[in-house]
Amino acid sequence: QVQLVESGGGLVQPGGSLRLSCEASGTISSINIMQWYRQAPGKQRELVATITNGGHTMHKVSVAGRFTISRDNAKNTLYLQMNTLKPEDTAVYYCHAPAQALWGPGTQVTVSS
Repeated sequence: QVQLVESGGGLVQPGGSLRLSCEASGTISSINIMQWYRQAPGKQRELVATITNGGHTMHKVSVAGRFTISRDNAKNTLYLQMNTLKPEDTAVYYCHAPAQALWGPGTQVTVSS
């Protein structure tokens, strides 16, 4: 069973950038759809971005133009580049493979001055 582990979270000032990584314990080349979700305190978990094996991407409207999802199948890693961060981006960020029902444990992102 493949396991997912996120990293790269932390505390950043508004306007700053972070790059999240989600490393898989096995190959992701057979996993078509991979996603990033986030969950802010007191709120439901929400979909942030999706990427297919063919490189097609979709981003939540509120992050489009600021966040970019990507993947490197050779490194078995999913990425989320986050630029121009805002306080409302504060959340625990999770990577997810829906067809395989896989979730990582999450990484905390806090945007605050």
